[in-house]
Amino acid sequence: MKRSNDKQLKIDHELCQRIMTHLQDGKDLRLGEWKAAEIEILNTFQLLTAKPVVYLVNMSEKDYLRKKNKFLPKIHAWVKEHGGETIIPFSCAFEQKLVDMPEDEAAKYCTENQTTSLIPKIIKTGFAAIHLIYFFTAGHGEVKCWQIRRQSKAPQAAGAIHTDFERGFICAEVESFLK
Repeated sequence: MKRSNDKQLKIDHELCQRIMTHLQDGKDLRLGEWKAAEIEILNTFQLLTAKPVVYLVNMSEKDYLRKKNKFLPKIHAWVKEHGGETIIPFSCAFEQKLVDMPEDEAAKYCTENQTTSLIPKIIKTGFAAIHLIYFFTAGHGEVKCWQIRRQSKAPQAAGAIHTDFERGFICAEVESFLK
């Protein structure tokens, strides 16, 4: 007598075989062609090569300020061959210097060197890579930031605040804020 989940076990087994073949061929899973149902199963395995990637290339402050580094073309070529994900060249030393300075001095230093901190770009790129967005709630005397999956509906967004809010969701007022 067949069990009711034999069909699902067969689907899972076939997917695992495809995953193994993909990995044995030296390919990252995030670069494969997967159906939505397969992605749901694939995500349960928490495999590192299935995760989105953003490459942060740390350079010296000098290289960052002159926007040149002898390794960048080689890194760019390698990344292009291995999926073509986002590359963000930045300088930890530069960012640390900005953090250690008073705000007005940091602004002046950036103006003098015709550059800015890349921390906001790194954060936005990271959020985009993992398909997260943020939304804000405002009440009397406070504003809070919440993270939700991109494409979430308002009831699911409300559920990020509290599960009862999702079940009893009534309506939302939406205000767009673009910087």
